[in-house]
Amino acid sequence: MVLKDKKVLVVGLGKSGMAAYELLRQIGADVSLYDGNPDVEVDKIDVPVYRGTYPEGEFALFDCAVFSPGVPLDIPLAVFLKESGVPVIGEIELAYQMEQGHVVGITGTNGKTTTTTLVGEIMKAYYEHTFIVGNIGNPYTLEASKTSPDSVTVAEISSFQLETIDTFAPDVSAVLNITPDHLNRHKTMEHYIDTKMNITKNQGSDKLCVLNYEDEILRERAAVLPCRVAFFSSRRKPDRVMPSTGQPCLDLYQTAEGDIVCAGSGRVLLNQRQTRLPGSHNAENIMAALIIAQEMGVPEELAIQTVREFRPVEHRVEFVETVSGVDYYNDSKGTNPDAAIKGIQSMDRPTVLIGGGYDKGGGFSDWIRSFDGKVKKLILLGETKHRIAKEAQECGFFQYEIVETLEEAVKAAHELAEEGDAVLLSPACASWDMFKSYEQRGDRFKQLVRELE
Repeated sequence: MVLKDKKVLVVGLGKSGMAAYELLRQIGADVSLYDGNPDVEVDKIDVPVYRGTYPEGEFALFDCAVFSPGVPLDIPLAVFLKESGVPVIGEIELAYQMEQGHVVGITGTNGKTTTTTLVGEIMKAYYEHTFIVGNIGNPYTLEASKTSPDSVTVAEISSFQLETIDTFAPDVSAVLNITPDHLNRHKTMEHYIDTKMNITKNQGSDKLCVLNYEDEILRERAAVLPCRVAFFSSRRKPDRVMPSTGQPCLDLYQTAEGDIVCAGSGRVLLNQRQTRLPGSHNAENIMAALIIAQEMGVPEELAIQTVREFRPVEHRVEFVETVSGVDYYNDSKGTNPDAAIKGIQSMDRPTVLIGGGYDKGGGFSDWIRSFDGKVKKLILLGETKHRIAKEAQECGFFQYEIVETLEEAVKAAHELAEEGDAVLLSPACASWDMFKSYEQRGDRFKQLVRELE
């Protein structure tokens, strides 16, 4: 789609929307901006800005609309534009149309940020020009014009972003896992799954998708994908027959001893204990990254060395401080029950757990059952606190306490935890009821912990 001199509407004026605006200006589009919030503020710019209500007559004349990921596609404006024949795309699609180099796209309910960051570090170790973009916090549209035929773009892509792709076709894609999330937006689990799998829809038979063998949904979907497939497994060697195309087996699996092994040759690449990434979820992230690195031509030893030296992502089971013999961990990025389960699984001692937050829909019983005797007390706050407390009772867990603020939660945890225990912030919920982002929530938690000293 050639957008030079075309009338383009950018919908949603947050970070992503304004980055899309900047790219559209660079390529010579005739840009207008819209936000449903009548009070939204934007810097002084010399293009039309619409807020709140919109003139249907003018909006029907746009050649294209670029929706920010946070804007649902079922709002009246989106419906009106589609009925008027105006193509609706998103940031990922817009940026991809400017992309000149190679692209790795990574999605999944959990683990996206760690895997994207790890893959980015591996690519940077080998390729001179590497860009790490997308849902990780750096809009793809800010970097797309800087790409070149020899560059690599590693993109973390959310389900919201995958709703609005059209031609996006990464050289390598990865779907790390699929568990219930964002059902308040996607409505059904089937629609959520379909949206996640959109990452593969334009990949031809020469492209690769990396999938989690332990995810039953992904095992089933693998058979109908248009591209090649490589599996990783944290429990067993993938049991499958490789297609007779002469392609090497890229599958990896982990043994009970922690070795990461090539399924084709039986070679041990490394042991997870040689890394700073504990837990089976991180073993999966490591294996996905190593398969992607191999497909992208990175020398094996360089990729392994980068994994060994990699430090965990901030806000993902991040060690904060030891106070009075108690270790405090920040897992603010555990914004859904499945992610929070992985946080609990990373703990190896009695734990005071802080949970609760914005209600995205879905249940918490699996999370509560995963406590498995580790959680000595659950401290609840936020919009979901009473619903989680009710589900905890239904699961037979009564060791909980309800507070109103994160400050109260940290104080209560400090009083409850004993020497040798851990305190873990792993909310199983988004942050938007009390904070602007999970990063802000995590930063505030770390500040409060350090003030305990």
